[in-house]
Amino acid sequence: MKDEGTSGSIALLAPLAGWSTPLGEVPDEVFAARLLGDGVAIDPTAGTLYAPCDGELAVVAATGHAVTVRTPGGCEVLLHVGIDTVGLAGEGFQVHAAQGSRVRAGDALLSFDLDLLARRAKSLLTPVIITGGSGFSVRRRSLDRVVAVGDFLMEIGFSTDGTATAAAPIPAPAVAPSLTRRVRVRLEHGIHARPAALVAAAVRDVAADVRVAVRGKQANARSTVALMGLGVQHGDDIEISASGADASAALAAVAAVLASPVATVAPAIAVAAQPAQREAVAAATIPADGLLSGVIAVAGLGVGEAVHLSRPEPQVREAGSDPATEAARLVRARESVRSRLDRAEAPSAGHGEAAREIAAAHRALLEDPELVSAAQVLVATGKSAGFAWRSALRAAADTLRQLPDPRLRERADDLLDLESQVLVALQGEGGSTAPALKAHSIVLARELLPSQLLGLDTSRVAGIGLAGGGATSHVSIIAAAMGIPTLVALGPGVLAVAEGTPLVLDGAGGVLETHPTPERLASARREIAALSTRRAGELAAAQGECRTADGIRIEVFANIGSLAEAEAAVKNGAEGCGLLRTEFLFLDRHDPPDEHEQTAAYEGIATALAPRPLTIRTLDAGGDKPIPYLPLPPEDNPALGLRGVRTGLAYPQLLRTQLRAVLGLRELTRCRLLLPMITDIEDLRAVRAMLDEVRRELKVLGEIAVGVMIETPASALLADSLAASADFLSIGTNDLTQYTLAMDRGHPQLAARLDALHPAVLRLIARTAQAAHAHGRHTAVCGGLASLPMAAPLLIGLGVNELSAVPAVIPQLKARIGSVTLAQCRELAGQALAADTAAAVHALLAKALPLTQVRP
Repeated sequence: MKDEGTSGSIALLAPLAGWSTPLGEVPDEVFAARLLGDGVAIDPTAGTLYAPCDGELAVVAATGHAVTVRTPGGCEVLLHVGIDTVGLAGEGFQVHAAQGSRVRAGDALLSFDLDLLARRAKSLLTPVIITGGSGFSVRRRSLDRVVAVGDFLMEIGFSTDGTATAAAPIPAPAVAPSLTRRVRVRLEHGIHARPAALVAAAVRDVAADVRVAVRGKQANARSTVALMGLGVQHGDDIEISASGADASAALAAVAAVLASPVATVAPAIAVAAQPAQREAVAAATIPADGLLSGVIAVAGLGVGEAVHLSRPEPQVREAGSDPATEAARLVRARESVRSRLDRAEAPSAGHGEAAREIAAAHRALLEDPELVSAAQVLVATGKSAGFAWRSALRAAADTLRQLPDPRLRERADDLLDLESQVLVALQGEGGSTAPALKAHSIVLARELLPSQLLGLDTSRVAGIGLAGGGATSHVSIIAAAMGIPTLVALGPGVLAVAEGTPLVLDGAGGVLETHPTPERLASARREIAALSTRRAGELAAAQGECRTADGIRIEVFANIGSLAEAEAAVKNGAEGCGLLRTEFLFLDRHDPPDEHEQTAAYEGIATALAPRPLTIRTLDAGGDKPIPYLPLPPEDNPALGLRGVRTGLAYPQLLRTQLRAVLGLRELTRCRLLLPMITDIEDLRAVRAMLDEVRRELKVLGEIAVGVMIETPASALLADSLAASADFLSIGTNDLTQYTLAMDRGHPQLAARLDALHPAVLRLIARTAQAAHAHGRHTAVCGGLASLPMAAPLLIGLGVNELSAVPAVIPQLKARIGSVTLAQCRELAGQALAADTAAAVHALLAKALPLTQVRP
């Protein structure tokens, strides 16, 4: 640990062996949103937690799942093993040091049963968080890599003159009323990390001093560590006291958190109007060390100068001239925006697939009958077109913001974007209002609308930093498609950065550096140049055949779902398409595509891929992909119901039309058919019989290869008989993992444990490949595991001949395969098959082949 009194920083060492990852990856809103503080998460590969620095063991949770180390300078470091592990009530944990004891970096603090936690905890991800000391912030962090105990993890900066580097809480007035309230804690596990963070967040910006007391001990409600140190358990009676203008609201907010049986984010407090204090809160400040921490939306590194953008705020009057005139104005404005969206949606616009899809979504919102009707009703009452449109969209946006799903909440931004576009059109400003950017601009904003981003010359954008926003917002999706490093939720400090300030946007570490030294700027530019050179080399090398270091041919194909993705696949070096998701033709419409529409779509993609092969998966409908015009019966468990090829056989005309469309392709010999969700040899025989009938009807003489997807334990166990009848096997690891581990892919509490590297899944893959080879068949993997470069050698060692991945990862995937021999792959596979946990497999891959490992 560095000397706090002279260096201005503290080095925290890795307290666990494992994989370091951003906090945003933690499947818990309190940690992911940094309500407890900033830091890093570690996915552990061993079951002992060590001290990351010298200090005092300030808090040891009664259940042994979390500890807090306080450094001599007052920095409080929370180490929280796993997520929702408090519910284990101490089972699987053994504490090695007592609360209040002095510890040194590397001392063992506690041990835990890794296998038990893997089975019963929501996630093994272990947050390491800076929770206390107003002058502390994360400067650097080691992310997305394997760490051993004692490796560098984070550098914590602090102000050597004692000034705070973070916004201080609002002080209470000198003379203020004092209120108290007694509450019985109904939280199942008392005040642990999550409720402590929620209490602190609830009172962070209120004009009140708030305290929580129990059994003669008292804690500041703004301090998560102090709250956890109270040791409050379920059923304890506590006293909350507050003084200040917002005392009553603060008491209600804290009581709402602690009196609830489940710790959930409390609604914002309606605080008293105090202009001077509110201005102090709203004033954007930059920490003394110049580092602003945010949530990583798009990883990467950007260097450039600050350019501020603001959302257009057209002024509207409430009263309209007359209803007929205002209604006509609204129609014309909506038509103007519709035309612009149609142009943006066209391939000739030059936007990526993600941007075109978002333009299509905006067009659908523009035509939404409920939104249009709400605006028309207001116009009929005498309101102006602008006021009516703004009122209708903001009401809908407010409704979305109340939804529990964060992705749906973020769709409110799309409504606000559409609001601005129509209001600008109402004012007759149909052209772009985008500023002219200098090269290497770092765009900063409170919020950025998709239409604003699409209006920029993105070749001049080196990075994006937003005060608010989310990692799954449409702006983030577009930025990811464009490859622009992006940080969101940076806080109001980003708004205080002066125009033209040199910046380093670290999209891997989640930090915006606002005071970089000339040496740091030069270093970052060299890093960007080296990365660009490496990517260019990988991209150039990817244009050739993929072979292992000892010359074994491995085909690397792409998973695609549109013409644009086919073009991107070719650009990135794909040797063909291993999975064309044909659902893009069938979803979001009121009737199925006819034979000619399908043939034209498939022909366009085949032409884009030429002369490469194209694998067309028949419609994979049902389950999580319902189709409006298909009268599928309601099912208690759609994942186990009518889906995949079962749907096609239940509605044979739908499948027959698709088979006719495929057989109508000009170069049929370049194409293969892939059947989803085959669990029975009879399903394959039924589709082959229908295919033969259609071939005779169309007088098609050529053959087309027919493969089956291995997506269930049943099909893996029957791979021998399936391989005898099919022309090739393609393993869908996403569903295979879900069905093998009996975990719903969409279940939020199980998502972190749904790991395709689980030994049970790997053994089914190996069994499938062996059966295919015995019959001289090809084995492919087209699921998510194929897009993970670190897993490529393992899959090859298991006997896989073909990997079909997302287009963007293909250059790196080919480079990884080219760096290993078949003997290395087989040795690795043998070790993985002998492992007993997914964590052990991850550790094996990291240790055996660490140089180019990446994490999804």
